[in-house]
Formats: sequence, structure tokens, C-alpha cells
Amino acid sequence: MTSRFEPNRRQFLRAAGGFAAVAAMPAALTACGGSSSSGGGGGKTLRLVGVADQQKALDELTKLYTQAKFATSYAPTDQVQTSLRTQLGAGNAPDVHVVYPGSGSAMSMVEIAQAGLLADLSKQQWTQVIPAGLKPAFQLEGKTFMYSAGSSVIGAIYNKKVFEQAKVEPPKTWTELLDVCDKLKKAGKIPIALGAQTAWVTQLITYALVPSTVYAKNPQFDAQMKAGSASFAQSGWRDAMNMYLELQKRGFFNPDPNGTTYEQQTSMVATGKAAMAVQVSAVLPDFRKAATNADDLGMFPFPGADTEAGVWIPAGVVVGLGVSARSRNADAAKAFIEFLGKPENMNRWAQAVACIPLKRDANSKIDPVLEPFLPFIEGNKAVPFMDQAWPNAEVQPTHFAVVQDLLAGKTTVDKGLAKMDEIYRKKS
Repeated sequence: MTSRFEPNRRQFLRAAGGFAAVAAMPAALTACGGSSSSGGGGGKTLRLVGVADQQKALDELTKLYTQAKFATSYAPTDQVQTSLRTQLGAGNAPDVHVVYPGSGSAMSMVEIAQAGLLADLSKQQWTQVIPAGLKPAFQLEGKTFMYSAGSSVIGAIYNKKVFEQAKVEPPKTWTELLDVCDKLKKAGKIPIALGAQTAWVTQLITYALVPSTVYAKNPQFDAQMKAGSASFAQSGWRDAMNMYLELQKRGFFNPDPNGTTYEQQTSMVATGKAAMAVQVSAVLPDFRKAATNADDLGMFPFPGADTEAGVWIPAGVVVGLGVSARSRNADAAKAFIEFLGKPENMNRWAQAVACIPLKRDANSKIDPVLEPFLPFIEGNKAVPFMDQAWPNAEVQPTHFAVVQDLLAGKTTVDKGLAKMDEIYRKKS
């Protein structure tokens, strides 16, 4: 989720296919869905902090690892972005912890590595398989500071039974999407569940639309933004934001999105109260867990154009892990990362979070729900998550706040995008 993402976007996705201050952080995290686990053998005990959508994969892999024991804890993204970042700066970070790719958040690889808080992983063998187009998500000044198992996509997770009952099919254009939502609404269902109280959820509809409204028409947009010759306000970002608001004005969201959480959003779709939610594929396990039958859920590209040919999708490196540069157990922590880098373990992680493995091989299994997205990736019609190319960690939370204010009627699209432009140009 780096001109720092200057490599060709098509190369990025071709390779990939082939989205928050306390010293007592561990206790706080454990209270928010944490757990403890240990490897199958002896060795040091490594303290590991991740986000909730990493838990399934890490619970499996820490149990398989025999060279260390683990004290693990997990938290929602918003808490990690604030509490863990403060802990890193205070020098009492966990040995292994969540890291976001690129440069767009407080816990992003570039932000943390520039502060000297991440250990160099460059000598590990798995780093040699990082595709050239993906390297900016993992590397700073030629050194690798983050591990990730692969790439995820953003689209609509939908309840197949609700669609069947309303006699609608997954739409392939924006016009079809509006028609489907209208029919779902008339059938008594919430067309799109939106949990905008959970800040990071606010960005996903924008991210789903912008590949079509911006990058399909101007693949050089990120380079132009960096050069100062483009802006959010004078680009397809305006179209995407207006489309976002159109969905709200037509009554296609649940009442009070700003008062609805991610967990409530998940439940609405899983139980059939709502038809769909725009989400990242990495959270599919949460939706499946909440559903009576996991097979009732599918996923499709959320169309942002009036023609099928004009629809592009977002796909980005999934949230990963890094080793604290100040860890007293750095060698043991690095050894665990190297274990995660084995092809079979990348495949295990990728399957657990429904993502496309960093390097695909004969043993790679792509989650069937991702099949509608593969033609876009293989056809060079996919772009990295927008924030992975942003120059500082303030643009993303500004985007969150702008969307919440738009939904609340407290700002306009022009004012909101002007604010994002201001923060993008802000000098550190």
C-alpha cells in the first residue's frame, strides 16, 4: 500500500500475478484479540505483534516453527498505526512486528526504515525472488526491510444467496452496478455495507474506483504527482469521490456508515442483511468465519467505468512483517523471517489470507474467489494500492477524514481533495 513506486505498474502486477502510545503495548494488544502460541521446539521466546488479518497465517506458521517460542498479540489496524509506532520510537518494540509496504502510513516500510528502526533482511534467500516491479514495496535504497507473502486485491465481497434472491449477477460496469444496487434495494436488502467508523475502511471504495477513473486513463499519474504536474483535485480522483457520494445519495449504503464498524459491516454481508461490501481480499477469512456457509460468499471486481474495457482494479503487496533493529533477539527473529520465506510457507500464508503468492509455483493454490481478478492482473489492468506511492504518512489519514466528512456532509469533494493535495505537498 512507493515513485518510490516508479517502476512500471504493469511490470508490478505482471510480477505479482506470474491497505495503527504506550509502553504497555503487549497487554493492550492482547486485550484486542491477541493470543499466545509457541513453536514446536525450544530456543528463545520471540515477541510478535501483528494485525488481526495476519492472525490465521501466523498462528499456523508459528506452530510449525521449531526453533523458537512465541508470545503473539494482534490488534486492529488503527491501533497498530499509533501504539506500535510509538513503541518503536521508545525502543521497546517487539522482536517481530507488522510492517506495511511502501511509504503511505506511519507503520510503512519506508517511514520506519528511514528512522533506523528496521533490521536489514537483504541477505535472506527469499529476497532474491522479489519481482523487480515489487521491490519498492519491500526495499529502501536497495536494502530489503520487510517480508510479505504476496499480493491482495480490492473488490466487492458479496453474498451469493442475496444476489440470487434478487435475481442479479455481479456487475461488470458502473452503470450495471447502479442497476444491481437499485434492484437489491427494492428487494429489501442493503446493497453495500459500509463500516466507515473503522477509519481504514473509508478508503476502499475510493481505491476500487480510482484505477478506472485515474490510472486507466493516465498510467503516469503517480510520477506526475511526484513531479508536481498533477493533483488529486484536477484528476479522476474527483470522479471517484463523486461516484462514492452518488452511492450514498441513492441510498445504497446502510444507515449511518460513520457509525458502523468493520465488524458490523462484515456481519451484515455474512448474514445476508447486506448484499456486498467493498473490501480487500485479505479479510475474506473474517467474512467466511461470520457466515453460516463460507461458500455463500464470492468476490468480484468493483467496476469504476461505463465500459468493461475501461475497468481496472487495485492490487497491492499484502501487509507484512519486519524485525526490530533494536531487538535483543534479532538473529532469532531473522531466522523466523527466513523460515517464512520458504516457498511452501509463502504458499501457506497466501492461502490463509486469500492472496496471490509472491512467487507462484506448481504448489501454489489461488483461492477460487480471486479468479475473476486474474484476467485484470494478467492483462496489465491493475495498479498498486494508492497509498503505497504517497510521499508521507499523513496523506492516508487525511483521506480517511475527508471521506468521513463527505459522508457526514461536512465538506465537499473539491475541498476534500484540496486538503489531500496540501498534505501530499507538505515538507517534512
